[in-house]
Amino acid sequence: MKKYLIAFLAIFSVSQFALVPSSVAQVTRVSAPDFADLVEKASPAVVNIRTTERISVQQTQGLPPGIPEEQAEFFRRFFGVPMPGAPKGPAQPGQPKEADRGVGSGFIIDSNGFILTNAHVVEGAEKIYVTLTDKREFNAKLLGADKRTDVALLKIDATGLPKLPLGDSSKLRVGEWVLAIGSPFGLENTVTAGIVSAKSRDTGDYLPFIQTDVAVNPGNSGGPLLNTAGQVIGINSQIFSRSGGYMGISFAIPIDEAMRVADQLRSTGKLVRGRIGVALGELSKETAETLGLGKPRGAYVRNVEPGGPAANGGIESGDVILSFNGREIAKSTDLPRIVGETKPGTKATVQVWRKGATRELTVLVADAEAPSKAASAKKPDGTAAPSAVNNPFGLGVIDLSDAKKRELNVKSGVEITSLGDGPAARSGIRPGDVIVRVGDTDITGVKQFEALTKGLDSSRAVAVFVRRADSTLIVPLRPKAQ
Repeated sequence: MKKYLIAFLAIFSVSQFALVPSSVAQVTRVSAPDFADLVEKASPAVVNIRTTERISVQQTQGLPPGIPEEQAEFFRRFFGVPMPGAPKGPAQPGQPKEADRGVGSGFIIDSNGFILTNAHVVEGAEKIYVTLTDKREFNAKLLGADKRTDVALLKIDATGLPKLPLGDSSKLRVGEWVLAIGSPFGLENTVTAGIVSAKSRDTGDYLPFIQTDVAVNPGNSGGPLLNTAGQVIGINSQIFSRSGGYMGISFAIPIDEAMRVADQLRSTGKLVRGRIGVALGELSKETAETLGLGKPRGAYVRNVEPGGPAANGGIESGDVILSFNGREIAKSTDLPRIVGETKPGTKATVQVWRKGATRELTVLVADAEAPSKAASAKKPDGTAAPSAVNNPFGLGVIDLSDAKKRELNVKSGVEITSLGDGPAARSGIRPGDVIVRVGDTDITGVKQFEALTKGLDSSRAVAVFVRRADSTLIVPLRPKAQ
């Protein structure tokens, strides 16, 4: 019986194996790359950056002159203070002393001593020291730094240096192997590897970052992120952390964007950006549908700077910018980057979505560093007298005074004075807000507003454009059935 059972199990095992699809059995295994040769070639071009600052060392009260500050605690604990011969009164300022401020990383992009790093690595430094892998140390000159992109360019007095080749970050693929070389916690020439986790990751900063799972820690900042060809495709810049240490998510500045900044820093020492004078917001799916866009896309204009480039070009609060100079705007964070890359003085074609249709406008791009002409906006006080509620939104409204129009920089509208038991009461709208548009129709006064809203379809939400302080909000509201 045992012999038959063994034979049956053997046959069953073979038949089970035969049922496995050939496509599964023939899956190609991908092994991790060997980074050793790459690291050996790239490491000499990666540098350690140490920054210092001048501090004033004070003579501790109650101790004799000449006692170093680091020994003060010893004397206080074992001998007590004051001691014989010690000065009376408050601590006296001593001679300024150079003290370490921080450490970071960088990499050579030109054999004549040009080095790329993060702006936050060298911010506030009085002196910058660059150490090569052969232990030579140089005083570095800061040619320029841009806080918004977190890119800085340094120069050391040396020639014939090894440099890193630059890659194309736009061709980077999610899942691709990458590695970082830097000085985490001051440990020079440390190598870590991982994969690209995501591209174009918005973190609230000016640039779309490369997200990786490469171990990056304090001190790695400014070091290169390399692909398997040994090319720089990013500058390690940030980590996501709840503890201050690595937690599996790190961010790098795409090298294409970083070099665009570095080229300007090298030639002029500063970055020139364009601006058009708009405040932006994101569109929700529901809001996009009420506007007729179908899906959330573009940059929603919450506010337009009075007298600014956008206002002079005809852009209005409530518009959705779909493209700028032929470049599509997928989300609001795309616009500041694209406008910033545009040279001031350029006439840009802007496509906007307004009242269910697209419009082509022309805007003269201004210098981002030029002073703004915008006047400070005052908050609505909401002190207007209440009115009868004669609309399906359940709102009490009054006509706008000329002073209110000037205050909010609007041509017309109605001011909300009270909220009834209607859909608006649950929407976030509040007294003092001004309704400037409903759907595709501008609001000119109370009578027109009430007549318009009574004719709305109660089965569908409509976009209500609400002016509050210096912003225009879009609130989807479904009229109450009459």
